[in-house]
Amino acid sequence: MILHGAWLQPAHYDEIAKHLRGDGIDVTVPDLAGHSLEDSTRLVQDLIDQAAEAPVVLAHSFGGVTATGLKGISHLLYLSSFVFDVGENAQQWITRIEQETGRQGAPLPVTVDDAGMTRLDPAGAREGLFADCATQVADRAIDLLRPEPASIFTAAPAHAAWKDTPSTYIAATEDQAILPEMVAHFTQRCDTTVTLPGGHCAFLSRPADVVPIVRDHL
Repeated sequence: MILHGAWLQPAHYDEIAKHLRGDGIDVTVPDLAGHSLEDSTRLVQDLIDQAAEAPVVLAHSFGGVTATGLKGISHLLYLSSFVFDVGENAQQWITRIEQETGRQGAPLPVTVDDAGMTRLDPAGAREGLFADCATQVADRAIDLLRPEPASIFTAAPAHAAWKDTPSTYIAATEDQAILPEMVAHFTQRCDTTVTLPGGHCAFLSRPADVVPIVRDHL
C-alpha cells in the first residue's frame, strides 16, 4: 500500500506502482483528498482490516502522518516523510527547527486562498519536489498537484505506529522539502534507515532505487 503526500494524488505514484506490480506485488494507492487526518486514517485502516494479510505501507511525505495512526501493518516505510508522535503536528516541527537552527523550517512556497486552501507555486514545486526528475516527468507531476486545506499543518496522529511496528526511514540525500535537521530526528524514531540519492519525490525520479527497498521488506 502507498500513501500519497500532501498536494499529491495517486496518479503521481503510477510509475512506482507499475514497477511493483511488475514484480507481482499487489499495490493499493488510496486517494485521501478531501479527508481530515482522522477520516483518512479510518479509511486506510478499513482497507488494512479487510486485507488477507498485514500489508507493508510505503508512506510518502505527509502520507507518513496518516500511516503513523495505523495498526496491523507488517512494516512501515517512511519515504521522505514525517514521523510524528501522538499530538505532534507539522507546524510544531517547523517552529522547532526554526528555533534550533535559525533557518526557515518550511522550505516549500505555500500560499493560502480565501477558502483556507493551500497551494504550491509551480516553480517552487519544481525546485522543491521535482528538481531531480526529467522535465517531462516534472511537468506532469506539477500538472497533477492539488490544493490542500491549511489544517494539514495542525493535524496530529492519535497513535504512533513506529513505536510498535517495524519501521524503516528512507532518506533522500537531495530532499529540498524536509530539512535535514528534521530528518535526523525522524530517523532516530525508526528501527533502520536507508539512504538513497534523489530528491523529495525519489519514487518519481528513481523508482528503480525505491522498489528494491519495498521488495526487501515484504
